[in-house]
Amino acid sequence: MSGQRKSTPLDETSKAIIAQLQDDGRKSYAEIGKAVGLSEAAVRQRVQKLTDAGVMQIVAVTDPMQLGFYRQAMIGIRASGDARVIADQLAEHPSVEYLVLTAGSFDILVEVVCEDDSQLIDVLHSEIRQLDGVVSTETFVYLELKKQQYNWGTR
Repeated sequence: MSGQRKSTPLDETSKAIIAQLQDDGRKSYAEIGKAVGLSEAAVRQRVQKLTDAGVMQIVAVTDPMQLGFYRQAMIGIRASGDARVIADQLAEHPSVEYLVLTAGSFDILVEVVCEDDSQLIDVLHSEIRQLDGVVSTETFVYLELKKQQYNWGTR
């Protein structure tokens, strides 16, 4: 996801295939083919090329609350020294679901998914604040998820 990575140009048919899968990742290649004007085999081949190129993944997205993870938060981290070292360490922690290096008030933003507030406190104190180079953190607790989409580049 580096800002220096080259983009892969997509034609309208590939975008349409991706949009079909974003609407329903279990949709059959035959159904997608009817919607985009290709054969089932042609859709299968394009999907394989798109996944091989790393343009897309087909994954199941879960609802953390339905699985017993009732506390989600974004944590802003201010670091001294090389923030990439801290980011590499944080990337190994299972509670960290999303991690980006940033410019601005924070050097790193991490999204964590926890069972409850007690686990969030443990993550903050035992996994994040104890790392060398972490100067301070600011935690933004999610109260309600209003919108979440995964349709970049197709709409």
